[in-house]
Amino acid sequence: MTFSSLPEQDRCLHSSATSIRVVLARQAKIWFAGLCAAAALLVAPQTASAQGKLEAHYEASLAGIAVGRGTWGIEIGDDYYSAAAQGATAGLLKAFSGGNGSGQARGRIVNGALVPQAYTVAINSKKSETINISLANGAVKEFSIEPEPPVDPDRIVVTPDLKKGVVDPMTSTMVRVPGTGELLTPDVCRGQTSVFDGRLRYDLKMDFKRMETVRAEKGYSGPAVVCALYFTPVAGYIPDRPVIKHLAAERRMEITLVPIAGTRVLVPFRTVIPTPFGPAVLEATQFNTVALPPKLAKTQ
Repeated sequence: MTFSSLPEQDRCLHSSATSIRVVLARQAKIWFAGLCAAAALLVAPQTASAQGKLEAHYEASLAGIAVGRGTWGIEIGDDYYSAAAQGATAGLLKAFSGGNGSGQARGRIVNGALVPQAYTVAINSKKSETINISLANGAVKEFSIEPEPPVDPDRIVVTPDLKKGVVDPMTSTMVRVPGTGELLTPDVCRGQTSVFDGRLRYDLKMDFKRMETVRAEKGYSGPAVVCALYFTPVAGYIPDRPVIKHLAAERRMEITLVPIAGTRVLVPFRTVIPTPFGPAVLEATQFNTVALPPKLAKTQ
């Protein structure tokens, strides 16, 4: 999900200032657009209905220096879900490239699975961009990028078959846990999901690392499960780009997941991505979540 909302940069890392912009642009995109976000156990049946709501604030930092802030709201209903986020650069990064953006996703809950229907992200900076994706039954029906980007012959083509069996970046950050047992277990971190963000097609895989306790400045305080996160580019990227190579080779990325009250859905509380300049961290400062009362069935 592009938390700090920067345009994708495709230049090589030729100076420290440019390097910071490029690394954070890609990593921000993968959060808001979907990185870190997480890995997927999105298709597990569940018979009991569950409803809840999340309102969270996040801060992005590089080597301990704040570079962006944003908010994320999610509502999980009996048969639907929706999510919306917005963010802007801050501090050091704003001096290099100010920007802001917003995004949203929605879909249905079918037999306990999150089934995305629509995803939109708008980035406003020196170069503004809007991406729209429409999905049905796990496949991309149509998508657009405005303004339309130029064709780069070095970019690996996203073929039609690679647009099947995918989710949008924001949906990929929500992990649906099957069954009625304990929510936070090592099994949460066992899975892989395929993501399409309108330009890039990639896979995210998780492995269990540890259990820990987290505390937001406001809101949630309690147990969390920490998963290792692995990024594999599939198509839509230029192979010789340093940022892609770095993320694909990195084995120290991790994501910390906590539950949305009243549901069996987990979402990121913190994401950590090592970079040559220090750790890039996206962490909740406020994490307010409440269970929603079930809707009463109509009697007539």
